[in-house]
Amino acid sequence: MTHADLDQSPEPWLTNPFDDDKLKEECGVFGVIGTAEAANFVALGLHALQHRGQEAGGIVSYDADAGFQQARRFGYVRDNFTSHKVMETLPGELAIGHVRYSTAGNKGQTAIRDVQPFFGDFSLGGAAIAHNGNITNAEALRKELVERGSIFQSSSDSECIIHLMARSMGRTIPDRMEEALRKVEGAFSVVAMTRTKLIGVRDPLGVRPLVLGKIGDGYALSSETCALDIIGAEFVREIEPGEMVVITNKGIESHHPFRPAKSRFCIFEHVYFSRPDSILGGRSVYETRENIGRELAKESPVEADMVCPVPDSGTPAAIGYSIQSGIPYAMGIIRNQYMGRTFIEPTEQIRNMGVRLKLNVNRALIKGKRVILVDDSVVRGTTSRKIKEMILDAGAAEVHFRIASPPTAWPCFYGVDTPQREKLLAATMSEDEMREHLGVDSLKFISLDGLYRAVGEAQGRNPKSPQYCDACFSGEYPVAPSDQITNGFELKTAAE
Repeated sequence: MTHADLDQSPEPWLTNPFDDDKLKEECGVFGVIGTAEAANFVALGLHALQHRGQEAGGIVSYDADAGFQQARRFGYVRDNFTSHKVMETLPGELAIGHVRYSTAGNKGQTAIRDVQPFFGDFSLGGAAIAHNGNITNAEALRKELVERGSIFQSSSDSECIIHLMARSMGRTIPDRMEEALRKVEGAFSVVAMTRTKLIGVRDPLGVRPLVLGKIGDGYALSSETCALDIIGAEFVREIEPGEMVVITNKGIESHHPFRPAKSRFCIFEHVYFSRPDSILGGRSVYETRENIGRELAKESPVEADMVCPVPDSGTPAAIGYSIQSGIPYAMGIIRNQYMGRTFIEPTEQIRNMGVRLKLNVNRALIKGKRVILVDDSVVRGTTSRKIKEMILDAGAAEVHFRIASPPTAWPCFYGVDTPQREKLLAATMSEDEMREHLGVDSLKFISLDGLYRAVGEAQGRNPKSPQYCDACFSGEYPVAPSDQITNGFELKTAAE
């Protein structure tokens, strides 16, 4: 196997120059079989999934003459996988790819060996695997595997799957993957490949998304439908929770290797992670977010002159709030679309300007007005305070925050990079205390029931059997985070 890897570490100020106070999207996976130059389609798909991971990306392809080839790079897809020189090293009709934000492993100190897809050369032939999610018993598995002689190359939890496959006695690589994934706890949507097969698997709860598309005589697997659109693929269906599909040039085989369980899809995919032009569970993400805004307006009305989104993630909810309330929608904050890696190495002074480099207030519009700011979430509250100060500096008469998700009071262990619980504003403060801390005239979050109604559950949340994973809001984890509990994490008590 050849490597087209650059073995250097990204400078942290280049990859994450400012704390933007958002939960970081987990990862994105994409795979194609049955099309010439499959890696080019994968690169396009990863470009559409860039919002799910901006730290690094990788592609593995297979060609009968060249064998398995791979390229892994730090940074954006557009900067790395648009070069003819790179893409010609990835021939073949079968390829998979991954965009990454580190949710496990050395956050902020990523080595190229941590970048997926991971490759293993087994007695049955080679296989590559790309994983979206988080394995909650990875530390225990890793310890056991190391004691039995496994040698790990990365700090990623996903590498456990490769080592478990290597130790399996399954007759085929899909059989080995099944056996490996039965030992894994947590959330996983996996796209994998052998020399002849494209494989897709979702965990039994279906926490993370995975969809199937048709392109010509071939097929594609993707984290989201928006990435199928970019390559002109037709959306076929979602991979079901607990389902494994094995795609070859003969067609698709599907089976359910895991014990059946009630689906618990991540509700935050609807709120923030997925692109608004994607479809989740048959529902338009954009329309769902607009519905969230409508519910917010019903639950938490306030007299004001304009409704402004915190761009871009607050925009659909702000439109919904405006429609429901009858208060005009206005672009009171303008986003600099070219804010990526800053060209200035951030001194402390530049760091303090971080939000202003990304967002600027439309002063002529804001001055003297009572403003409703709509954002998708409040995590630490640092950015919310800075935006409020900018709005007041521009002469706003009042500032009212409306948040399109319930208070984020618990960390996610299923593939989202969440701060420790004590750093989450809602974990240590009541809504009134948060309003005072942020220094705004009013602060209201959508209720958990309101969020459920917005995603199509007319009766709201079923407290005995929740329809979604909402652990970041409720503290109710559908899969016990065993590694975290071992390390001292305390689950929600009855009193909470």
